Amino acid sequence: MAASVEDGLAEEGVVVVKLGSYGGDVRLLGGGEGEDSEAAVTETMLLWGIQQPMHSKPNAYVSQSSLALPLEACGHTLSVLQSPSSLGTPGVTGAVMWDSGVVLGKFLEHAVDSRKLVLQGKKVVELGSGCGLVGCIAALLGANTILTDLPDRIRLLKKNVETNIRRGVRGSATVRELTWGYDPDVELIEPLPDYVLGSDVIYNEEAVVDLLDTLMQLCGTQTTIILAGELRNDAILEYFLEAAMKDFIIGRVAHDQFHPDYQSRRVVMYVLVKK
Repeated sequence: MAASVEDGLAEEGVVVVKLGSYGGDVRLLGGGEGEDSEAAVTETMLLWGIQQPMHSKPNAYVSQSSLALPLEACGHTLSVLQSPSSLGTPGVTGAVMWDSGVVLGKFLEHAVDSRKLVLQGKKVVELGSGCGLVGCIAALLGANTILTDLPDRIRLLKKNVETNIRRGVRGSATVRELTWGYDPDVELIEPLPDYVLGSDVIYNEEAVVDLLDTLMQLCGTQTTIILAGELRNDAILEYFLEAAMKDFIIGRVAHDQFHPDYQSRRVVMYVLVKK
């Protein structure tokens, strides 16, 4: 289940494989002993050189000054409540929406519609949920979703779940506290989730260490991880990739597999599975 590497297509050093439960092709990073560091450097150079994220408009899909962000998804009109005033608090970024969350949420919808992903009846854990858009979309697509964040971020998260996930939706959504690096509640790991999702969860080296520790606890060999993030700091992304490749197989999702209306060059997306 981990990776169909033997079925990959090698061309000019590029290996395309399928990872975990995602049915689309991804570009494999690394692949050999001792190649993690080189692969991480090569990946970040490619992203900044080819995608040139700084030339794309930031916050193309969000308005961080508004109290609510409207978004059409899965046949519903969602209203994602925000707290713009919280942006002035050091370290608090999850109280407003960012492009990567919108891109990941719409990617899930598009992947399900394209039959590359099945979320109906699956257990999904979202990390660093913030405003909760990604987890809410997963629930609308039929997943039994647990949205998690730090204790002081839970209030806004619960409001958004209550606002957007009502009776009659295909899946379910619950909110739980989770601090990375600490043992997760039993509910999160028994049974282990089918999917773990996260947007903009890679932002400093200390957080990377705790994030990877939590991913190791949450994930089994049957768990598929999908992470999206804005390209802001090449050094932090390189640090994450090199560290993650020790325990996970990683593939990058091509932009042509994103939702056609949400293909920001500032956003990168990876699929990970445990080795």
